Amino acid sequence: MHRQSAKKHARADAKKRTRNRHRKLTLRTSLKAAELALQEGDVEKAQQLCKTTVSLLDRAASKGVIKKGTANRQKSRIVRKLNALTA
Repeated sequence: MHRQSAKKHARADAKKRTRNRHRKLTLRTSLKAAELALQEGDVEKAQQLCKTTVSLLDRAASKGVIKKGTANRQKSRIVRKLNALTA
């Protein structure tokens, strides 16, 4: 027989898992879209997508979905590619 607190933690963990999976999926989709825009050379679209992707990375890192260093590394790579495209 499980304690009441264990049952409560299990429910909360399930909610957190669902929320984190959604955030990670959204982030991955955004990263792919930004990469595609950068490869195609569409500057305006790439700038907009990079801006939203950086925001999503920051939010995911602050919520603990991904690590801060991972977010910083991915932001650096995407912004570096964007700067190379605009230069």
